[in-house]
Amino acid sequence: MAFFAISRTEPLRLLSATELAVEQERLRAENAQLQQAVTSHAVIDQAIGAVVAYGRIPPDEAWRVLRDMSQRTNTKLRTLAGRILRYAQGEAVPDFDPAELRRAIDRYRVLQRTPR
Repeated sequence: MAFFAISRTEPLRLLSATELAVEQERLRAENAQLQQAVTSHAVIDQAIGAVVAYGRIPPDEAWRVLRDMSQRTNTKLRTLAGRILRYAQGEAVPDFDPAELRRAIDRYRVLQRTPR
């Protein structure tokens, strides 16, 4: 079976075994990145829901709280989201400070009351 490179700007050309292997590896890496992105997105969405329930704030504010906490604690957003989910499920999370979450929520409550 022959495999060809498809391009809008170049004519079809037969791919070598090496080119096929390189392309296969590139596609595997891209697939892994996409899978991680989908998983991270789901964890972040769930953490937003937990912050909504915990802080009784709208989802857009919960997103801002997560982003703010991530920046202030220098923690990747998906890592922070995972910690918040574990905390919300009652786990003791050593790298998570619930007081920081409360402070972040309170900061956004103050911003909501401040006229713009």
